[in-house]
Amino acid sequence: MGAACGPEMIVDPDAVRAAVLAARDQGRRVGFVPTMGALHAGHVSLVDRAAAECDDVVVSIFVNPTQFAPQEDFTRYPRTPDADRTALAGCRVRWLFAPRADDIYPPGWCTRISMDGPASRFEGEHRPGHFSGVATVVCRLFMAVPADRAYFGAKDWQQTLVVRRMIRDLGVPIGIVVCPTVREPDGLAMSSRNVYLAPADRRRATALWEALGIAARSWDAGHVPGAIERSMRGHLESRGIAVDYAAIVDAESLGPVEPAAPAVALVAGRVGGTRLIDNLQLPARSMRNE
Repeated sequence: MGAACGPEMIVDPDAVRAAVLAARDQGRRVGFVPTMGALHAGHVSLVDRAAAECDDVVVSIFVNPTQFAPQEDFTRYPRTPDADRTALAGCRVRWLFAPRADDIYPPGWCTRISMDGPASRFEGEHRPGHFSGVATVVCRLFMAVPADRAYFGAKDWQQTLVVRRMIRDLGVPIGIVVCPTVREPDGLAMSSRNVYLAPADRRRATALWEALGIAARSWDAGHVPGAIERSMRGHLESRGIAVDYAAIVDAESLGPVEPAAPAVALVAGRVGGTRLIDNLQLPARSMRNE
């Protein structure tokens, strides 16, 4: 469902919950794509995947204040509601859920989800409190939109692990589908924050994808994680990227790579004034000593 003029807009969490439950009572499978808006082709790919697998699709747009630290970009994070509705008009979306801040965080709210495990390292270290805010808002959104499945992009790999851990620990009855990262022709992962990049920084930002390519080739050649990490970091720094991390870790635990287990290459850094992250999945292989 979803007409050419666009999806039905719903603001009230109780109203969207009632609509989703009514659809499921009719035997319809409901897919959910949570976003912070400023939609791009990566978001649309999630919507298309949900539409291919489900009868009805809900897309939410909510810029979540609790996952931004005080010095981060919450106030200037791109908000493009008209363009977002246009982007969804051609998609098979039944409902657009756009709650207000008070709908998600009622006056006097005082409950947060504290995350450990996959939230501890990398983004968790560089953005204290970030994953608590992510887990809290995702749980709240899942309560408002009790869909069969929720769709997330692999670009935020650590976030997908945090969400999956959260729903397992809390027993939230929803399936998580992780979809491939969508990239620009030069390899840069699509991100709402790419609009911040000045032209020179936009050209330098391809260094993240290049570093991941180095990781993939080195991994296939049998190099040990420590050596690969040094090569990744060296390439990023040579392009003027202020590196937060460049790591090869176990794809599920984000700990040391286990023998014969899939790994993931993670990179994060600042290009000019813009912080970007990216990752690349690496196949399982036999490990040798560092």
